[in-house]
Amino acid sequence: MRDSVRLAHRVRLTVAVVAGVLLCGANAPQAQTVHPALWPAVHPQPLVDSATEARIAALVQRLSVEEKVGQIIQTDISAVTPADLRRYPLGSILAGGDSGPHDNERAKPADWLALAREFHAVALEARPGHEPIPVIFGIDAVHGHNNIVGAELYPHNIGLGASHDPDLVRRIAQATAEEVATTGMDYAFAPTIAVPQDMRWGRSYEGFSSDPQWVAQFASAAVLGLQGPNGMEHRLARGHVAASIKHFIGDGGTTLGEDQGNTQVSEETLVRLHAPGYAAGIEAGALTVMASYSAWNGQKMHGAKGLLTDVLKGRMGFQGFVIGDYNAHAFLPGCTKSHCPEAFNAGVDMYMAPLGWRDLYTNLIADVKAGVIAMTRLDDAVTRILRVKFALGMFDTERPLEGRFEHLGSVEHRALAREAVRKSLVLLKNDGVLPIRPNATVIVTGPQAGSLAVQAGGWTLSWQGDDVRSADFPQAELAATALKAAIRAGGGRLLAEDADLSKDKPDVAVVIMGARPYAEMYGDIKLPIYNERTGLLALQHFKEFGIPTVAIFLSGRPLWTNPEINASNAFVAAWLPGSEGGGIADVLVAAANGTARYDFTGRLSFAWPRSALLPPYAPQGAIQFPIGFGISYDHPVRTPVLSERLDGAADAAPPVRIK
Repeated sequence: MRDSVRLAHRVRLTVAVVAGVLLCGANAPQAQTVHPALWPAVHPQPLVDSATEARIAALVQRLSVEEKVGQIIQTDISAVTPADLRRYPLGSILAGGDSGPHDNERAKPADWLALAREFHAVALEARPGHEPIPVIFGIDAVHGHNNIVGAELYPHNIGLGASHDPDLVRRIAQATAEEVATTGMDYAFAPTIAVPQDMRWGRSYEGFSSDPQWVAQFASAAVLGLQGPNGMEHRLARGHVAASIKHFIGDGGTTLGEDQGNTQVSEETLVRLHAPGYAAGIEAGALTVMASYSAWNGQKMHGAKGLLTDVLKGRMGFQGFVIGDYNAHAFLPGCTKSHCPEAFNAGVDMYMAPLGWRDLYTNLIADVKAGVIAMTRLDDAVTRILRVKFALGMFDTERPLEGRFEHLGSVEHRALAREAVRKSLVLLKNDGVLPIRPNATVIVTGPQAGSLAVQAGGWTLSWQGDDVRSADFPQAELAATALKAAIRAGGGRLLAEDADLSKDKPDVAVVIMGARPYAEMYGDIKLPIYNERTGLLALQHFKEFGIPTVAIFLSGRPLWTNPEINASNAFVAAWLPGSEGGGIADVLVAAANGTARYDFTGRLSFAWPRSALLPPYAPQGAIQFPIGFGISYDHPVRTPVLSERLDGAADAAPPVRIK
C-alpha cells in the first residue's frame, strides 16, 4: 500500500472512532424499530447435515474461551504473521485492497500460495491446548481474482448487469473461484448486491443494477458460481470458495450517494429496494453476509440488532456467519477499533479487524468473562463460523487446485471474459458509422487508449487500481490494441494519432475516453458529470475535418455526457471491461463481408442522466436513456441532438463547455 493511501485510510478510520466517541450517550442515534414480518421469509436448504451439526456442537464444547474468541476475529496479512496464530488462534485472515505477501502487492502467485499454506499449517498444528481448526482466508475477488498478477479481469458488475445474463455471471463467478483456489484462498468478498440509487456514489460500479429484481437474479447466480450448488460436498476440492453477499443493507441508497453514509428511507422502502438480493442470495446458500458501513435512519448497520439478528438470521433464515467490514465496528458510538462488544451483541459474528486486533482479542475475552458478551452468543457465532468451514470442505485435506496457476488468465477464462465484454456493451448512438468496415482507414486515439488501469477500474491489483500496468497482466489486451489488430487483419489502414488530417483523412476516428480509476469514497462525486475535456476536444477536432467518430466511453457509472454524445457519430458505453478489450473490437469491427460479427445486445441496467443535476435539484424527466435502453444493428434508433445545458432543459441556450 502506498503511504499516502494508507495514511488517508487510517485517518478516515480515526475520524470515525472520534466521531463515535462524541456521539456516545444521549446524542447517540436510537435503535430503529424493525418489523420482521415485513421482510421476505426465506427457507434455505441447511448448509450442513445433522451429523455435521453434531460434530460442530462437540467441537464448540471442547474450545476454550480464548479459542472461541480467536475464531471471531479476522485480521489483515499486513498485520499478522503465521507464527502469531500460535498465541492468537484467529479464525480468519484477509488480504485487503493494498495488501500482499511481505507487503508486495505485485507478489507472484506462488508467493501468495506459500503464505496461505503457512497460515493453514500453523492453524492445523497438533500442539497442547490447541484445537486444530482451519483458518479461512478472504480476499476481494470482485471482478476476477483481481489482486493477483496475471489473473483474468472480468467486467465490473455494472457491465455484467448490462448483459442481463445471469448465467454469464454464474460462469464468471465459477471461473473466479477456480483462480482464487489456485492461490490457497477460500473466501471471496463478493458479490456486491447493493442497489445503487444515486450515481454520485463511488461504489456504483460494484452494483449490477438499480432494479432490485435484476439484482436478485444476479445475486443468486454469483453465489452459485462461487460456491457451487447447495449441498455440494468438498467444495474447495472442486474449485469453489465461500461467497459474501454485501453490504447488508441499504448501502446503495445513502443520501447524496455518500459512501458509508445514511440511508433515510422507510422500512417498507428498505425491504422493497434493498432486500431482494439478500433473499435470493440466502436461498442460493450464501455462506457469509458482510455488514455495511452505512446507516439506516441514523443507526449504523454494525449495531443494528433488529436487522442483523431478528431479520437476517431470524426471518430470512440465514445460517452462515455475518462478517464486519474493514474496521467498521469502530464507527459505532462509544466503540474503538480495539473494543466494541456492541457490534458482536448486535449480530456481527466475525470482526474484520486489521487495526488493533490484538487488543480487540484481549478485550473480547474480558467481555466474555465479565458477562458483557453472553457465552450463548459467543457459542452461536463460533457455531456459525465452523458451519461455514465445514460446508466449504475446509476440514478436508485435499486442495487439488492449489498451485495450478495455469488457471490464472487461462485461454478458457479469457474467452469467457471476452464474451462478457461483448455482451456488456451498450450502444447509445449510431448514425451509421458502425460497424466499421475492416478495410477502412482508421485512427484509434483518445486520452485513455493506452491505459489498462482505466479499462479495468478500481479494485485491480491495488485498492484504487490507479497504478496498474500492462505488464501486471501480460495476457490483457487493450481495446485500442484489439481495434488496430482487427483493422489490420481486415486489410484496412491505420493512421498515426498525429496524422496531418488536411492531407490524409481516415474513414473513421475511434476516440477512447474514460474516468480515472477509483474505489469506495475516493470515487464519490458531487455531480454525475464527466468533466474531463480531452476526449471531447478530440471528437470536436475530428468533426471540424468532417471525419466520422466513434466514442468508446469507459466508466463506472452513467454520467452526463451530452456534449460527447453530440460530438460523436456513435457512442458506446463500455463500462469497465477488464482485461479483454478484444470484446470491444469484436462488436465494432465488421466481418470481411461488411456485416457485423456480433450485434450490440447490452441494455442499460441503470438510467442514463439527461441532467447533470440530481433530485432534489433536477427537473422532472431527468432521464436521457431509461433502464433497458440500447441500440442494436438489427434495430437502429436515431439519437437526436441532446441538450447541453447542465439542467437538461432543451432551449436555445448555448452548449455548456465542460471544464
